[in-house]
Amino acid sequence: QVQLQESGGGLVQAGGSLRLSCAASGRTFSSNAMGWFRQAPGKEREFAAAINWGGGVIYYADSVKGRFTISRDNAKNTVYLQMNSLKPEDTAVYYCATRGGGPSRTPGAYTYWGQGTQVTVSS
Repeated sequence: QVQLQESGGGLVQAGGSLRLSCAASGRTFSSNAMGWFRQAPGKEREFAAAINWGGGVIYYADSVKGRFTISRDNAKNTVYLQMNSLKPEDTAVYYCATRGGGPSRTPGAYTYWGQGTQVTVSS
């Protein structure tokens, strides 16, 4: 069992930045891939970024590439999502998730999920 807890969400103006954190506890974290997903009201959950256990394999959605950076600190059992140049369309609840094996862009591939943190970008 792995527990995930997101933090760092909030309200920011367009063009601003936020850094999300996801702290993991429970079963081994360092061998797991981690992903960030987001869900806006009335929309399906969508992939944002993912990283493998060593940090050498990283995927981004086209919509966030060049603006968001995923990273992890296995010593702290934490994964981060640095979000820069935020846009109103980035407004969503952001979730972190983990799975054994490599990173994936598919929500269904992930086993454990956090509760989410709200990010609101005003225009």
